[in-house]
Amino acid sequence: MSELRELYQELILDHTKRPRNFGTLEPATCTAEGYNPLCGDKLTLYLVVEDGRIKDVSFQGKGCAISTASASLMTEAIKGKTSDEVAAIFTRFREAVTSPIDHELDLEQLGKLAALAGVREFPLRVKCAVLAWHTMRAALEGRHEIVRTE
Repeated sequence: MSELRELYQELILDHTKRPRNFGTLEPATCTAEGYNPLCGDKLTLYLVVEDGRIKDVSFQGKGCAISTASASLMTEAIKGKTSDEVAAIFTRFREAVTSPIDHELDLEQLGKLAALAGVREFPLRVKCAVLAWHTMRAALEGRHEIVRTE
């Protein structure tokens, strides 16, 4: 296993065992729920948006290692960002986890989120990785239905 892959694996395990921004956030200005029926991942995402920026974000729920790590890493990546910046990060992240393996990606732009790019080798796990992201987008758009990855 390459050193980089080992570092990514350690990062994912760290965010799984000690998720950042885990818990409820009251009062949140935006919330949304997400569910991945294939793996059983469930989460609620809380956002505090002020002046077009994500001032604070948290999540709670239960999920597999990939889902939990992705949600944790996402909260770190989007805090303090504008909705346009978040949309750009979402697009880059989705491309990183869904593009063909030989597709050239600029993983440096993703920072720590690049650790999850390897899930593209496991198509069933992609839904685990993107659940928090689609849930975050639903919260920002004010959609109130439960986000499903099926």
